Amino acid sequence: MLVVTETPSAPRTARERARAELTAEIVATARRHLEADGAAALSLRAVARDLGMVSSAVYRYVPSRDDLLTRLIIDAYNGLGDVVDAAEGAVARDDFAGRWLALGHATRDWALAHPQEWALIYGSPVPGYAAPQDTVGPGTRVSTTMTVILAEAGAAGRGPRAEAVPDAVTAALGPLREFVGGGVEDSWLVRGVMARTQLFGHISLELDGQFQATIADPRAFFDHVLHVVAGDLGISH
Repeated sequence: MLVVTETPSAPRTARERARAELTAEIVATARRHLEADGAAALSLRAVARDLGMVSSAVYRYVPSRDDLLTRLIIDAYNGLGDVVDAAEGAVARDDFAGRWLALGHATRDWALAHPQEWALIYGSPVPGYAAPQDTVGPGTRVSTTMTVILAEAGAAGRGPRAEAVPDAVTAALGPLREFVGGGVEDSWLVRGVMARTQLFGHISLELDGQFQATIADPRAFFDHVLHVVAGDLGISH
């Protein structure tokens, strides 16, 4: 299932354009604070100070810190999604392993270039913040692209070996099955979740410095991991 996110229409009046420009400047300033100090320290008062505004004026454009976090989260998800879709989309459609490798490396490259934004969307939850439904579409973009690769591989006769799955696991997969639709083996869904966990978990561990003392060439190691996972998914070259 593909997730389509709506593109907001461009502001039409001078007042709307001015408001949109100032809102964008507020979000850009908040992103710089995020990169410097992390999400937990994000403060509308500090953002207002950098912009030469009183905090009460900022609230006319961004009603709360949570709203600002939501904007940053959506921007981060879409920034990652754009990079991944461009990289994966440049690979031949019948090269399923190549598409997976492109997706994996693009995800890692973006994360290394935007570590605080990665932490915002895949790290520990920000205390007191609950992400609204608006973040779901952008947040599933990479997973959706991964699902499309596996679905198209399956249609071409590729994919993981079908295996028996316990009834409890089948039940646990219910929400995921609603997302991807019917006609997919439970064992495939398990492999897909494992691949997603491997991808995002590996990158998070690397950004946390967990491989510094053990892996001399993180990119070469990561590339090998992607190839191993491609084998598990039944799409290796």
